[in-house]
Amino acid sequence: MRTWQIQEAKAQLSELLRASERSGPQEITWHGRSVAVVLSKADYERLSGAGRSLVEFMQGSPLFDRDDIDLSRDDSPAREVDF
Repeated sequence: MRTWQIQEAKAQLSELLRASERSGPQEITWHGRSVAVVLSKADYERLSGAGRSLVEFMQGSPLFDRDDIDLSRDDSPAREVDF
């Protein structure tokens, strides 16, 4: 990941955006401290899961199709509450 100082990022915004599409995330620093990361739209959608249905999300889980997961509910009565 390339690191850009904020002055450089402002001056070369077009190049920063092209680099995010071509080479992946780009880090921006301010006074030597990392403050932001610029992602391409494709990377953002992949990371955020945008456009995926709930079923697709669940099927992508590493727990999908596991037989050793206990999904039974606890049938014990709820605790009593004084009003």
